[in-house]
Amino acid sequence: MSVFVGGLISVIIFYLLILAVGIWAGKKQKSTEKNPDTEEIMLAGRNIGLIVGIFTMTATWVGGGFINGSAEMVYSTGLVWCQAPIGYALSLVFGGFLFARRMRREGYVTMIDPFQRKYGERMGGLLFIPALLGEIFWSAAILSALGGTISVIMKLDNTTSIVVSAIVVVIYTLFGGLYSVAYTDVVQLFCIFAGLIICIPFAMTHKAVKNIAETKVEWIGELKPIDMGYYIDLMLVLIFGGIPWQVYFQRVLSAKTEKSAMYLSYIAAIGCFVAGIPPIVIGAIAKSTNWTLTDYNGTLPIPPEDQKLILPLVLQYLTPNFISFFGLGAISAAVMSSADSSVLSASSMFARNIWKLVFRQNASEREILWVMRLGIFFVASLATIMGITIKTVYGLWFLCSDLVYVVLFPQLFCVVYLQNTNTYGSMVAYWVGIALRLSGGEPLFNLAPIIKFPFYDEENLNQRFPFRTASMLISFFLNITISYLMKCLFENGHLSKESDVFGCFTNIPIETIALKDSVTVDEFSRLNVNVNSAMKYTNEDLHNILSDEKDSNFRGSDNRKSS
Repeated sequence: MSVFVGGLISVIIFYLLILAVGIWAGKKQKSTEKNPDTEEIMLAGRNIGLIVGIFTMTATWVGGGFINGSAEMVYSTGLVWCQAPIGYALSLVFGGFLFARRMRREGYVTMIDPFQRKYGERMGGLLFIPALLGEIFWSAAILSALGGTISVIMKLDNTTSIVVSAIVVVIYTLFGGLYSVAYTDVVQLFCIFAGLIICIPFAMTHKAVKNIAETKVEWIGELKPIDMGYYIDLMLVLIFGGIPWQVYFQRVLSAKTEKSAMYLSYIAAIGCFVAGIPPIVIGAIAKSTNWTLTDYNGTLPIPPEDQKLILPLVLQYLTPNFISFFGLGAISAAVMSSADSSVLSASSMFARNIWKLVFRQNASEREILWVMRLGIFFVASLATIMGITIKTVYGLWFLCSDLVYVVLFPQLFCVVYLQNTNTYGSMVAYWVGIALRLSGGEPLFNLAPIIKFPFYDEENLNQRFPFRTASMLISFFLNITISYLMKCLFENGHLSKESDVFGCFTNIPIETIALKDSVTVDEFSRLNVNVNSAMKYTNEDLHNILSDEKDSNFRGSDNRKSS
């Protein structure tokens, strides 16, 4: 199988361009090897402007899975089932409305910070697990999509294409952190739009393609009333399950102001919706194609396992070679724009919320920086291995997205909006949410359901009842009720103070927490922190939490002392 040399050269040029932009952007950061500043590397010094923020937010969601998946859904089940463009767009709208201003106002560094501040390090560590797995599986899925695309268009080995792409991502992410990721996203988003738009006219005018207006019944699809519950469930997973991701909050928290954080979410939502139009059109073109009139020599009709490659198949067989390379550049850009974000996000959470706050409270900035760099290598390597070897990466990512929705979204809402929830309620809600989601089964892994909810489809082994949303609501309800119950039991003396293993209600003298009584008891009662964790805050940290300054640069537990 010969490699298309022209295409290989164009991809090499594209990768060199991205690498050059990433290295150039990395020079904007003030952090140096001698004086490292991990917050600047993670959040670009909270200096990302609105325009660059919009580009990087949009590019993060418009990844290889978004583009390939949208084309696949239009071809396989119809436009009505292509929920990603509108679902992710609404996710950005609700994320901006509900969380962007509040999270940026508090000056958090990662999404896990508010959990560890309020529920303690151990609970924050548990919530870190589904967040980490989501980032890894997302990276693996989109790297796998890139490998399949390159193997179809360029006849290049799948493993080679994935490994090279991952190496490029790691290099420029190491050089400049979020600065490099954000500025390369600008170039990548432009390549995505330009590459796909250039390909559409050639594909649409191919002799094997009918007028898509005449075949709209075939590619629009049908939504049956019996599927409405399942449909709504998946849409809510995209909307609200698309919020509790570190890749999203890394951009929110890097904005200059809380208003910018909100506005970039709103405007990026428009970009996300618009970016879904080209792959939707390509999916409609594929559905309107008589594949026997093309050079495609695979099985017809295209089997389900090959439909995830419908976009590269259109580029390969319905456009000239030199045009298909533009499309390949678009997909490569989409993959890299999401992979670099996920790799940086996962390593940032581990370095700060696990290594720094759980294992090494006194770790220096240099130590955290090197842990983050090792994390970048580890996450990228694991995602690369999974993208090459595991055939059900997409299934793993879908399952993890469900867990993010069922477990993390209600927890995030509670920690941001409900002051009276505590570690006990959070812990129960966490495990019950996971158990309920897994009990619903997963056809992708032949995981039989333990609970068959109403309207269960025995033939297709599919839950038609919106059990994911039901599980999420139960988890949310338990967090509130268990928190209230434990509060009543401890405060009314039904449980001894020695039983308060999480330190949520132990009566610790304020003198032990604040230095020289400079934080009063009344002020302390307003602090939204776990009591045991509060003992490790410095006096300055406690006052920063109480501060009404909207653009506080509070660094969480970076300056914490051991009790």
